[in-house]
Amino acid sequence: MKKLTKEDISQEIFDLYDYYAHNKIDRRQFVEKLSVYAVGGLTVSSLLSFITPDYINTLLVKPDDERLESKYINYESPKGGGTIIGLLSMPDNTTGKLPGVIVVHENRGLNPYIEDVGRRTAIDGFISLAPDALSPLGGYPGNDDDGREMQRKRDRNDMLEDFIAAFHYLSNHENCNGKIGVVGFCFGGWISNMMAVKLPKLLAAVPFYGGQPTAEEAAQIKTPLLLQYAGLDIRVNEGWPAYQEVLKANNIEYTAHFYPDVNHGFHNNTTPRYDEKAATLAWDRTIAFFKEKLK
Repeated sequence: MKKLTKEDISQEIFDLYDYYAHNKIDRRQFVEKLSVYAVGGLTVSSLLSFITPDYINTLLVKPDDERLESKYINYESPKGGGTIIGLLSMPDNTTGKLPGVIVVHENRGLNPYIEDVGRRTAIDGFISLAPDALSPLGGYPGNDDDGREMQRKRDRNDMLEDFIAAFHYLSNHENCNGKIGVVGFCFGGWISNMMAVKLPKLLAAVPFYGGQPTAEEAAQIKTPLLLQYAGLDIRVNEGWPAYQEVLKANNIEYTAHFYPDVNHGFHNNTTPRYDEKAATLAWDRTIAFFKEKLK
């Protein structure tokens, strides 16, 4: 049997995976519904294997990359989950002060993809902190299914406090110049939006396909925004017109990019939702935005 490619997969399967990844259906229902598409030589197991994350062969910056100093640290989140674990990364032999970036995970904890994004950010000249909101429950469990289930047990506003605490930790770090931005994906996109609401001193926020704040919350934003949306992401995109209206009405600095014909999660290079062209462009824009606002 030939190796599956993204072109072999119908959009309905990507939509189904999106439902599954966002807890709209459980794994049993996902597999049952997937069986409908197991035709013409395709099997459920081959579809399942293809569409689920590959964390082994997709790392762009290895944990032991010689260009970086990358280690796990603990910091306190008294209004959130208590002691939080995070991956702190910076260029090797850093002596001066660097701008900082908080990297916020999806709805499944600090998995290898988000750790990799933290290291990529550091490679580009920042000190990055990628916290794990599953820390109070023992941390990312090693697989996304259990990670999603664990994260559902935490209140999202308590988790928001954990990332606000990360902002304060990084602001006071000896290698940080106090100029902080945030980038987040999916759940982390909502966190990025909400950090812009809650933190007037946050200097840049880049939500990737993130849920939007309420109109009342959005009106409070002082932070420049770079908003990254997937063209096929109907679920998240339906909240954009109302958000844009508030941003315009309050003269809030923002730029929004919609990447056509790509799915929610297009930046995540561990699943077939990944779109290399859109992901590369979106990341280049992200780093340029941080360099403009934080340096």
